[in-house]
Amino acid sequence: MIAGPRLPSLLKEVRACTICAAHLPHGPRPVLQADVRARILIAGQAPGRKAHASGVPFDDASGERLRRWLGVSREQFYDPTLIAILPMGFCYPATGSSGDLPPRRECAPQWRARLLQALPNIELTLVIGLHALPWHLPDAAANSLTDTVRAWREYWPAVLPLPHPSPRNNIWLKANPWFADEVMPAVQARVRSLI
Repeated sequence: MIAGPRLPSLLKEVRACTICAAHLPHGPRPVLQADVRARILIAGQAPGRKAHASGVPFDDASGERLRRWLGVSREQFYDPTLIAILPMGFCYPATGSSGDLPPRRECAPQWRARLLQALPNIELTLVIGLHALPWHLPDAAANSLTDTVRAWREYWPAVLPLPHPSPRNNIWLKANPWFADEVMPAVQARVRSLI
């Protein structure tokens, strides 16, 4: 097991990674945050175009919505001692015909287990979007994202599956009002207790 003091050297390795550079039209720029003291993990998909440009995870409208969902300030969200942010792919994969491409497949097998092992204090993992489900909720991965999120109490309080907070999901949010009514109050209370 990797002890906390070794996390900084592991993060340095991750930030220098070029394993899938040949497949990244915009080049590698791993975007993540972590600290051994973090108690909340955001397991996202991959950084978007704006996050790639700034080097700041969720540095876009998705991040604004996610912070509202969690009930945290920008300062709290970007404090790695409170919240670790580890997408399934650390680099922006580029845009496809219907939004951003999926995370590169090379990234998670290379880094994820070691990074998670180096975060011993995580008490709540927020699994965001379809691409994070197979790793964090393998038994639910065959279900639809809606079914998995609707069954959130089965994984609570250690894990919470969430839809992606992208504005592209406005239709989903409108069609599933139970999400705001049931899930948001619970997650905000849990996050407050951990922060």
